[in-house]
Amino acid sequence: MARPTRASRALSQNFLTDRAAAGQLARLAVPHGHQTPLLLEVGAGKGALTELLAPRCRSLLAYEIDPRLVPALRTRFTDTPHVRVIGADFLAARPPRTPFSVAGNVPFSRTAAIVDWCLRAPALTDATLLTQLEYARKRTGGYGSWSRLTVLTWPRHEWRLVGRVGRRSFRPVPRVDAGIVRIERRRTPLLDADAYASWGRLVELGFSGVGGSLHASLRRAYPRRRVDAAFRAARLDAGVLVGEVPPWAWLRLHEVLAP
Repeated sequence: MARPTRASRALSQNFLTDRAAAGQLARLAVPHGHQTPLLLEVGAGKGALTELLAPRCRSLLAYEIDPRLVPALRTRFTDTPHVRVIGADFLAARPPRTPFSVAGNVPFSRTAAIVDWCLRAPALTDATLLTQLEYARKRTGGYGSWSRLTVLTWPRHEWRLVGRVGRRSFRPVPRVDAGIVRIERRRTPLLDADAYASWGRLVELGFSGVGGSLHASLRRAYPRRRVDAAFRAARLDAGVLVGEVPPWAWLRLHEVLAP
């Protein structure tokens, strides 16, 4: 009998072994009544999530970077022709040109790179990712604050924390719980294409930091009276810290400061 494959610390592997948690992730990735034409899975591992995603899509590309796991994965899905196991690094993949979704139990150490890949893919419709809970909350306003990345991408992408998975649902058991982040590309962006340059400049300026004060940061580029007017329009206090400003308030600031 072959020995069970041990998780690799170098690859930041924590296998999802709780079938109920895997089912929750699959349902959030592809809601009931839907069937995704094309889905890419990040880090298929031993196939626990792959098995539950397969009936929910017409084509599933399951990426697994660990060559030790690929043969067993291919054997497991040999009779499931619409599932293709790809023994390669997901980050090296070229994004499909047709609409597609992404789902997976993301290696915690590679979360930022995988999220960046998803945000840069023009045809991505949505990504449902199991990440460290701290990362999930940070990106979705869960701590009462918003990150620069979330605000910067908000006009095109909506970020939501849609679930939580306890640490003991994984093997080996990580030190922290996990959260399920759902990133959806908006069908209709909140800004016109020609407004993105000024949006990016405004957000970068706001997060550039003058003691954490958004009002002070913006005054370096705009007259005080305009910044005051923008804050009134967004219903913000002049003393608010930049991380406390939600994305929709940023849209009002942009409307006044960079019409």
